[in-house]
Amino acid sequence: MKRGQYNPIVMDHFARPRNVGVLAGADGVGSAGDAAEGDVMRIHIRVRDERIVEISFQCKGCPAAVASGSMVTELAKGRSLDEAAEITDEMVAAALGGLPESKRGCSNLGAEALANAIWDYVVRAVERNLAERLAGP
Repeated sequence: MKRGQYNPIVMDHFARPRNVGVLAGADGVGSAGDAAEGDVMRIHIRVRDERIVEISFQCKGCPAAVASGSMVTELAKGRSLDEAAEITDEMVAAALGGLPESKRGCSNLGAEALANAIWDYVVRAVERNLAERLAGP
């Protein structure tokens, strides 16, 4: 693949990204990237019975970053938290049919933001559990 050239799968996910936006009342939210460097992503998840039932993303970045956000949400939707936590940047890039070498870092944003959203969910769940236990019967 020539530098900067995107395949049809990447272009489809860039032109028609899936699961875009803010998920109101999300159970977990995670971010990745650095706005000062250009690409930043945020992922929102809704969890029921330890499974991701809804997911959305917001991204400011290049076509590869937007496509990666779209693809990672598709890969994670419906999976258990454990399964979703195993999604790697390599899996995202492979599902997109590959990315130019110069854009491989963009696939990291989706996997990292997803991992951070799952972590946020776990922390919130522990805090809720603790608050309920402290409140007592």
